[in-house]
Amino acid sequence: MESLKDWNPALYLKFENERTRPAMELLAKINHPMAKTYTDIGCGPGNSTALLYALAPEAKITGLDNSPEMLARARENLPACQFENADIATWKPDSKQDVIFANASMQWIPNHQHVFPHLVQQLSAEGVLAVQMPDNWGEYTHTLMRQVAAEFDCADSEREALLTINEYYDLLTAAGCDVDIWRTTYFHVMPSIQAIVDWRSGSGMRLYLQALTSQQRERFLERYSSLLNEHYPAQADGNRVMAFPRLFIVARKK
Repeated sequence: MESLKDWNPALYLKFENERTRPAMELLAKINHPMAKTYTDIGCGPGNSTALLYALAPEAKITGLDNSPEMLARARENLPACQFENADIATWKPDSKQDVIFANASMQWIPNHQHVFPHLVQQLSAEGVLAVQMPDNWGEYTHTLMRQVAAEFDCADSEREALLTINEYYDLLTAAGCDVDIWRTTYFHVMPSIQAIVDWRSGSGMRLYLQALTSQQRERFLERYSSLLNEHYPAQADGNRVMAFPRLFIVARKK
């Protein structure tokens, strides 16, 4: 059985364009031209780290993750950057960071009431914490996944529902930041129900699937696909439209 930390970079990057677009939009809001140190939290295979490197190739850029497979791919793709295996909840860099960037990673880290102020403490003066998180806990892709997981007596995933926008605002202003928060819903055109299943299999659903036998996995995926088909009907051209809300936060240390 694979570890919870064992991610499949190839499957994750199957939807690289869709996963990278929010990172680009978050990056555009940082506005810190004097930044010399960047940390990419939950860097995965390095697709978001590559954006930081393209923005500031002379800066010191570090990617953090806890998946050896993802870190290996990132090091291969970006030899000019540094990559470390780290626990974000306790991570402390050697020097304060000008930008801490977290694209679709913080949703996997519990206890945001503690972790967000902790990350602000790792910023330099006027440093920026830039975070993007999927806000799709209530979408059919997730409610149906949890329903099927309950039917198969799977243990709960490690992911928690996000805090409210008001809670993040109060948390970060109390930590000494000016805060900009917004929410964007992307509507991804998917060629099939199987494509939606593949997307989920490359991220959150793997936490359920890895605890099952191969036969159980097959039945799990058949059941999940059947339910998805009821809620994501085919368009006139045969494609399926998948709503994907994401929450963006840019907190600038005063």
